[in-house]
Order: sequence, then structure tokens, then C-alpha cells
Amino acid sequence: MTEIHTGGCQCGAVRYRTTGEIGFPHLCHCRMCQKAAGNYFMPLGGVKWENFSFSRGEPAWFQSSETVRRGFCEKCGTPLFYDGSNDHISITLGSLDDPQGLKPRLQTNLARKMPWFGELDRLQHDTAMDMTPDEEKIVRATSHQHPDHDTDVWPPEDRP
Repeated sequence: MTEIHTGGCQCGAVRYRTTGEIGFPHLCHCRMCQKAAGNYFMPLGGVKWENFSFSRGEPAWFQSSETVRRGFCEKCGTPLFYDGSNDHISITLGSLDDPQGLKPRLQTNLARKMPWFGELDRLQHDTAMDMTPDEEKIVRATSHQHPDHDTDVWPPEDRP
């Protein structure tokens, strides 16, 4: 059975679909990926262009180097793609509708990895900062974030 993966940006303006395996799932720690993600690393996986399609909208592109362009939603800013090859596109694993379904298998560019990264599991958890069930309910009811599945229309017509 062929694997099908869907994903997109936070606001739903850009949606994509892949068929087949997402290869080379990894965490990239290079400085360009850190800046593009606004985070300490960027999780990426590759898909052959012939197995990739846009199901809604198209991304804006930023040429981050002579050989790489990065795709993102120009409406909400979500980083979505890394395009540095002729035969495949890399997608940000966090933009998948089911990001838990694809575990990274390796890391790249470790020279830029945060030296304290291995200590994260030992950080104190401040439960006072967690949302309460009532707060989670309010966020769900008022969220403008696209759901983790394809929709025919977005945003819903009854929302501003």
C-alpha cells in the first residue's frame, strides 16, 4: 500500500500531498536552518518531485543561498520546504498533518548544534505554565489554525 502524507501551513493557505516514503528524515542544525525555522534546528525529510503536489495554494520562496531556496506561507509565515535539489523537495516534518508518524533517523551539521541540547529532558516542568482544560477549550474554539487534515474550504465561511 502506498504511503500518503498531507500537510501544510498554520493558516491553511498552502497545503501539500506526498505519495510514497518520505526519505532521509533528519534534524539539521546548520545556522541557515536555525534562522529559517526560528528554532535551534529544523526537522526535514525528502520527497521525489514526481510524488509531491500542492493541494491548495503555493508557497512564497526565499533564495537563502546560491543553491537553496526555502518555501514558506506568505500569509502566516510557516516554514514548509527546503529545495536544494533537482529530483526532490524537502518538507519540514512539523508541517505534516501527522508529525508523530515520522521519526527523524539522524542529525546533520552538528557543529552548530546547541551544546546544551542533551540537557532538555532534565529541564524543570512548570505545571503552573500549562494550559488548564478550560483554557485549552477556549483555544480550540477560537483557533484560526488549519486542522491536521485536508479541507475543501478554508477558512470556514462562518469565521471572519
